[in-house]
Formats: sequence, C-alpha cells, structure tokens
Amino acid sequence: MKKTFSLVLAATLSVSLILAGCGGGTQTKSSNEGQAAGEEGKTYTFKLAHITQPTHIWHKTADKFNEELKARSNGRMKVETFPAGQLGAEKDMVQQLETGTLDFGIITNAYMSTRSEEFNAWFMPFLFSDIEKAVAARNSTAAKKILDGLSNQGLVGMDYIFAGNRHILMKSTTVTKPEDLKGKKIRILGSPSIQDFWKAVGAGPTPMPLPEVYTALQTGVIDGIDIDLDALMTEKYYETAKNFTLTNHMAWPGVVIANKTKLEALSPEDQKIVAEAMKTAVDWGNKESINLEKQNLDNLKTKGATVSELSNNDSFKAIRDELYTKYSSNALIKELIQENQNK
Repeated sequence: MKKTFSLVLAATLSVSLILAGCGGGTQTKSSNEGQAAGEEGKTYTFKLAHITQPTHIWHKTADKFNEELKARSNGRMKVETFPAGQLGAEKDMVQQLETGTLDFGIITNAYMSTRSEEFNAWFMPFLFSDIEKAVAARNSTAAKKILDGLSNQGLVGMDYIFAGNRHILMKSTTVTKPEDLKGKKIRILGSPSIQDFWKAVGAGPTPMPLPEVYTALQTGVIDGIDIDLDALMTEKYYETAKNFTLTNHMAWPGVVIANKTKLEALSPEDQKIVAEAMKTAVDWGNKESINLEKQNLDNLKTKGATVSELSNNDSFKAIRDELYTKYSSNALIKELIQENQNK
C-alpha cells in the first residue's frame, strides 16, 4: 500500500475508494484476539497523545474524535487520550508512534520540522494574515504532499489542527517594528525556521519546555514569548506579562499523525470509519479555533493585558523575504509559499 490516510483530506468518497484496497489485521485491543481482522464485532481502544492541557483545542479535538469513533462504529471503537505530555516529550511520542505503542498523536509542527524540512513551510513569516487563511491552506496541494512524506517514516500524516496564529507577549513593551525586539530573550519552540526568524529580527531565541515558561517570564529569565492565544490563555501567561501584540507572524498547526502499520491492519470498513471520524473531528476543531481566536483575544483584554495590533507589517518585509529566499530551495516549501502568498 503506497498511501492511505495521507489522503484523508479528500472528499469522503475518495477516501473510501482508496481505503477499500487495504488489508486486515489486529489493532490496539480486541475483545476476541482469535477473530479474523475486520470481522464484525471486533473492538478497539486506541491511544492518542499530545502536549497541551485538557482545556486546549487539540485535546477537545481528540475528544471529538473519540465521540465520532464511538458513534460511527456503534461503540466498537474508542480512543484514550493522554494530554499534557503524560507519555513523554514529543520526541518520545513520535518514537512511540513509529513502534506502534501509540496509535495517534497531535504533534507540534515545530517538532516535526526538526525531522522533516518541509514542515518549515508553515513557519514562513507573515504568509497567513489570519487563522482562517492558515486553516484554508491545509487543503492546498503542497500541504498534502508534506503529509504524504511521513509515509517513509512508517507514519501517516492525517491532517493539520490549528491553535491560532502566533503572536508576541512581552513583559515590558508592545511591538511596532523589529527593533523593539532587538536583544530581547524570546521563548520559542525549537525549529530551524523559527530560530532563523528570531535571529533575523535581532532577538535571542530561547528554546524552553512549556512547563518552565511561566516561571521564566515571572523571574525575567526571558523577556517575552512567541505564542498562540489558546496556549496563552490556557497557561495563564497574562499573569506574568501584560503587553500583547497581535502580529499573526506565523501559523501554528499541530500535525495529526498515526502509526501506518496499525492503520493498514484494519479492515477497509474500519479504516474508513477512522478516516471519516478524524476528518470530522479536525474540521470541527479548526472551526472552533477560528471562533476561539476572537474569544480569547476578548478574554485577554479582561485580564488586564495591554493589547495592540501590529499595523506596519512592512517593517518586517526584509526579514520575510530573506527567509522566503532561503527556504525556497526546498521545492515543497516554495510551493506552499507560492500557493498562499498575497491571498
């Protein structure tokens, strides 16, 4: 089988036609291990992990996936979700996905970009002016090709679930131009393109695990953070830093990943159930993320934060063009830029 779930973004009819050729097998847990694969009545409890808190949209999307699985399988399938890094760091989660001890994961695009260069495409600065445009881009040809590339790693890239675009929260200043960030220590998630952006800005990019960020802001170890609104509100960073600038400088997808062998071992009918349940859940989650962007911004204002909007994106033009040129040496990154620039 060459591709299966990487095509889950296609219409339901297309998905079902592709999956019809898949073979059967066993899965995470069966009520009767001796039954043939795909036999009616076989039950499965899948495992899914991610790094965010249970209040985050990624966890809520996992809950929606569980709800859809149960409904579409008449209760034969369900998923147990492990949030907040309970199964380890993202490196550990991906290893578990590769070995099959974990069935599904929502992994930050930042971590995936350290494994596959193409995922840096989502971090091209100022490519998406708002979350709606970023969500729409998940259906682009380049976005699908990026997911397809995971097949070589024994993984299936099923979809992208967004958590809002990236903005900037600072302890002491709002942001109107790159010079406002020069010399500032900014917490980031490790990713080649993210580090390149912040270095070009003149800041000091500081990779740091999420659990350490609150205290680091509080004590002044860092001056600010590159953050989406959902995580900002979930982690309550507004308690330690009050200057928020709505910049939309990068998209922030999570990559929905599955173990390839486990999925292909399901009967064609059960593969179709999983594909449709995940697509429905991710569609729902992305719509919720769009709605939450405005709600979280309104809530942030009630918490006493100073909220401003970057009005002069052109001040970052030289930095943007520098990164576009550098990363366009990768054909897929160039393709994603071209498909979405100036939309």
